[in-house]
Amino acid sequence: MEINLIAESLKFMVLGMSTVFSFLILMVLVLNLQAKVLNKFFSQKVKVVGIETQAKKLSKNDNNALVAAISSAIEVYKKSK
Repeated sequence: MEINLIAESLKFMVLGMSTVFSFLILMVLVLNLQAKVLNKFFSQKVKVVGIETQAKKLSKNDNNALVAAISSAIEVYKKSK
């Protein structure tokens, strides 16, 4: 009797795990299809700006303001501890 119960529990385990696995595979396929459809109809061009170009745009005054803001944020953080 115990052998039969163990076999049944293994069958249920395999059935449950295969159901979850097949659902996850189906979900990945549907999400990939959805991404392709959305990119086809709602594509947006993203402009990537590197650090070098951003650094060239900042002047010396902007850098001083940035350093002052960062240092004041560090001071506030240290005081709050």
